[in-house]
Amino acid sequence: MTQKSKLHEIRDYIIIALAMIEGSIGLNFFLLPNHITMGGVGGIASILCWGFGIPASLTYLSLNVFLLLIAYRILGWRFCLKTIYGVGIFTVVTRIIETQTAGMTPLLHDQPFMATVIGAFFMGSSAGLGLSCNGSTGGSDTVAAMINKYYNISLGHAIMICDLLIITSSYLVLRSWEMVIYGYVCLFVMSLSVDHVVNALRRSVQFFIISDKYLELSAAINTAADRGCTVMDGHGCYSGKDVHMLFVLARQRESQKIFRLIDEIDPAAFVSQSAVIGVYGLGFDRFKVGKKRR
Repeated sequence: MTQKSKLHEIRDYIIIALAMIEGSIGLNFFLLPNHITMGGVGGIASILCWGFGIPASLTYLSLNVFLLLIAYRILGWRFCLKTIYGVGIFTVVTRIIETQTAGMTPLLHDQPFMATVIGAFFMGSSAGLGLSCNGSTGGSDTVAAMINKYYNISLGHAIMICDLLIITSSYLVLRSWEMVIYGYVCLFVMSLSVDHVVNALRRSVQFFIISDKYLELSAAINTAADRGCTVMDGHGCYSGKDVHMLFVLARQRESQKIFRLIDEIDPAAFVSQSAVIGVYGLGFDRFKVGKKRR
């Protein structure tokens, strides 16, 4: 591994740890004590906790071990290693919160809708951060990652499909359709949060840069920003001069670095920046198409 890839790996593990802590807070402070069902392994763990008194941390760990054995063949050891790391942190933090908050009055116990929205936001953003770092909180996130590996299906929608049945089944324990409806709201907010976080981190932009110093700019963007450039020849109708234009695709988070390079090399450059829906190929996302069935 290069020094750059090692730094990326360290950053991923730090983000995953923070994401798991955030998700555990959402589950144990807002959802679980207020009897609000979520989907996935967390939902199953909640139902067993309410119905049979089994600690949620124990069920969460056991079911994730089973799912990770399946995911290993499909997603590879690196995804599974990060997910094991994430599941471990989530389980430990959940167990700590369980022991420290036993007997305490739940937060927002008289405002179930607010508890649903806040808890779902914490859980959804936690899952999105984990998936963006090639890891997950386990459970239906792992199932969604396996689906998303081969098919261009929204991660949030994939998780939603996996979780609807679990939330509906919570009626068998809670005997309250009102709480089931809160579970549906929780699922909806979680799905939106997952897609928002994942798409925000993967969002790309394109630049058209017209500059007399195009060679110097392209070299700087290639080395400092680690992005390729395409030189396009054109003719300015207003100036009547031949011009050279750089076409650059980059992640949105890299745009500030590119603007800084342009300002340092040619502050008089003419620059157009726009958002793009998707970029596929080397350095960006890979193509995902459904396979034809015969």
